Amino acid sequence: MEVPLHRTSVFAHAPVRAAVAAALLAPLVACSSGGTPAGPDAKGTKDAGNRPVSVTVTPQGRDAAPGAPVTVRATGGRLTSVTVTDAEGRRLAGKVAADGGSWVSDRKAAPGTAYTVAAATRTEGGTAGSTRASFTTAAADKVNKVDWRPGTGTTVGVAQPLSLVFDNPVKNRAEVEKQLKVTTSDGTEGSWGWIRDWSGRDRVDWRPRTYWKPGSEVTLNAELNGTDSGDGGWFVRDYTTTFTVGARQIVRVDLDKHRLTLVRDGRTVRTLPVSGGTPGGDKRSWRGTAVLMAKEGTINMNSETVGLGDAYDKMVDHSMRLTWSGMYAHAAPWNARYFGNANRSSGCIGMSDADAAWFYEQVRPGDPFEITGADTKGVVEPGNGFGEWNLSWADWQGRSALR
Repeated sequence: MEVPLHRTSVFAHAPVRAAVAAALLAPLVACSSGGTPAGPDAKGTKDAGNRPVSVTVTPQGRDAAPGAPVTVRATGGRLTSVTVTDAEGRRLAGKVAADGGSWVSDRKAAPGTAYTVAAATRTEGGTAGSTRASFTTAAADKVNKVDWRPGTGTTVGVAQPLSLVFDNPVKNRAEVEKQLKVTTSDGTEGSWGWIRDWSGRDRVDWRPRTYWKPGSEVTLNAELNGTDSGDGGWFVRDYTTTFTVGARQIVRVDLDKHRLTLVRDGRTVRTLPVSGGTPGGDKRSWRGTAVLMAKEGTINMNSETVGLGDAYDKMVDHSMRLTWSGMYAHAAPWNARYFGNANRSSGCIGMSDADAAWFYEQVRPGDPFEITGADTKGVVEPGNGFGEWNLSWADWQGRSALR
């Protein structure tokens, strides 16, 4: 059973209002107000310094290509300010060049969006004027949406990465990664890394070089709206999440000694007798660092869903997911005679009802489980839950598209 992820459905903008559509028929060259019309003066000469400023805007038209910044240029004068808004009243920020000749938006024009441009100008003779223009961008043929973790406002363990899973393949990985901005309260060093999620989809995670410091406050601003993910897929919204790192809790599981130890802030809280996966076959446990993904409570566990035939089908209490492939820590009273002395589970870390109930209340998603043992299936892969901690820092950095 997989844990539901945060998902927000995204739709293209509704058709542009009639008033905006009519405005699109107007030329995109300025008609400055407040200036002196061009023409002969009383002496038969032209006041060239007060000719209206000519302003051009790109993109332009009704079906403009998205994915490029909005550019406004002035000829015969200078821009003093530019405001670009969409039909919802949201602004595209940007800057006027030092010489006043142009303005470029910081963000790209998004697909399926109507924009209105208002430019304030000044002629070479010093007369103020203004210009308005409009354009719309073509709708996206394919929208790329994002599932992300952790959820906003949560408190997580010290091994919790930021994780984005994409609905459609991401070909332009460097362009996408440039739009992902992580801010931490204490300047934590970290890196994005691209991996293949267990579901088969493209995924990018941000993990610190070492475990988070307790109390760290973290914000992700994924400014993806208007970014082409490649292969015809577009992002049509931004994403953001904020979270806080809780106490430094590390769960150490020694499968050879059949013991689980909870360490909090460097001190042992309690050691529990457990039973891990049965040696010598597909029922062995994984080793390495797994991260607690979710506390799922009482769930149905069916061996057919993890490729173990009809070995079991039962309701299991105090279930704590460690991998997408089905490795949990949970109550396993049917294995009571093996706790502390033998590994006889189907791959999970089992313990008594009482111990599982206590342990379940102590841990939180993001806590690392550091698992050791001689006879295991191998090390948890990066995409199988949050297995990126099993890569060296250099190897993880090498997975960034910007390296």
